[in-house]
Amino acid sequence: MRGLLAATAILLVAASRASAADLSASVDDWRQPRERQIVGELADFVRIPSVAANPEGLAAMAERLRTELTKRGFEARLIGSDTGAPPVVFGSLQTPGARRTVTFYAHYDGQPVVPAEWASAPFAPTMRESGDSGSKVVDWQSAKPPYNPEWRLFGRAASDDKSSIVAFLSAFDALKALDRKPSVNIRIFWEGEEERGSPHLAQILHENAGLLRSDLWLIGDGPVHQSRTRTIYFGARGDVSVDATVYGATRALHSGHYGNWAPNPAALAALLITQLRAPSGAILIPGYSKDVRPLTPAERKAIADLPPIDSALERELGIASPEGGEPLTLSTMRPALNIVALQSGVGARAIPAEATMTIDLRLVPDQKPEGVRHLVERYLQKLGWTVVHSDPDAAVRARSARIVRLDWSSGYPAFRSDMTSAPGRAVIATAAKAAGGRVAVLPMMGGSVPIYLFDEALRIPIVGLPIVNHDNNQHAPNENARLRNLWDGIETYAAILSELDW
Repeated sequence: MRGLLAATAILLVAASRASAADLSASVDDWRQPRERQIVGELADFVRIPSVAANPEGLAAMAERLRTELTKRGFEARLIGSDTGAPPVVFGSLQTPGARRTVTFYAHYDGQPVVPAEWASAPFAPTMRESGDSGSKVVDWQSAKPPYNPEWRLFGRAASDDKSSIVAFLSAFDALKALDRKPSVNIRIFWEGEEERGSPHLAQILHENAGLLRSDLWLIGDGPVHQSRTRTIYFGARGDVSVDATVYGATRALHSGHYGNWAPNPAALAALLITQLRAPSGAILIPGYSKDVRPLTPAERKAIADLPPIDSALERELGIASPEGGEPLTLSTMRPALNIVALQSGVGARAIPAEATMTIDLRLVPDQKPEGVRHLVERYLQKLGWTVVHSDPDAAVRARSARIVRLDWSSGYPAFRSDMTSAPGRAVIATAAKAAGGRVAVLPMMGGSVPIYLFDEALRIPIVGLPIVNHDNNQHAPNENARLRNLWDGIETYAAILSELDW
């Protein structure tokens, strides 16, 4: 009897793998002659300037997405606009007999743009032969599919997150064409202010908790692992930033006449930086890591199992050795304090009146933004800095030689879910079947997404399902989406939609 059961189990596993392979092959066959239409849909989305500075563009993008869901049979509507936020595009589709409900999240807004910094207009999608912004422009509309999978579509939000949205829609279309029904009830939650820190998200989630009730949320945000392996993640670091301004004289002074006498804010800024972080990147603030939750054995094993990429990245980025001397992914599991902007001087040979730096603090579980703020300010005060939160007046200047003004963002905490949970294991297994091999499993992304809000409001399992290329210039000029990642994303979403169960 045991032998029969074992043989049956082996047959079931083999059948499951064959089914996944057959599905991926069928989706691939469906996609290839339709690549022009799929890229065309992504290009159409990129043309819509859905950035915070353009409320009309955000509204147009939301309405376009609502229309796309409606024509595919979803019950679709816009929610949350009464909060003053760009509307959330909500969609719902019931699957007869399905035991689980899965919500697919992405955001349709993009980062601000400075058009002069782009090789081509940020809202005029341009196909290039590679990720080099100077590479040859391709006339993809005249080219015959299948396209070169290394081509990149350049444009703001092409990868962050409009590629994920297009991958979902295309996967749904493929399954319908293949007469494959979903295995789950489907919910859609596409928001329009993630790049502003999602200030209204908590309110929208709480007010619509009943509508959003489901068994799992899949977060279609972020890039895949640097090895280009399909990736699943289980959390993201938190974030809080602070603009720090240090002061010298009330006006810039001639460096010859006043050098060696007038305090130099640029030098004071350098001093402050070295007091906050060591050359290795280690944070020097006492007690800064006391609340950090250690990695579990399963999380450490997942990191150890990742494809090795550090040496290749060092060559690609022109780095002699990593700052902290440890593998990239392991380094992103701990807190970070980085100087992301530093400005001082007027371009002439003068001692500046002030220097300003932006400090980006990436948080990990269980750090809180308010706790980090307290530790930083108390530490600087112990070092002899006078901490202020507005420009110092004459009295403050007269009694303190070291003044630093700190202007904090609100920030948000990190989130890391249980990667050994039943839905987590099911997502990993389904994605791996679609990939025809193992996927990269990250306990937590190095970047920041306010995933904790979903956990606080809904208390349901949350898993990340990124698809876009790691070298996509996310948040920077010349953002781009690699076609192979889009094709992989369609296959992965198709598998999740039609085969996920636990």
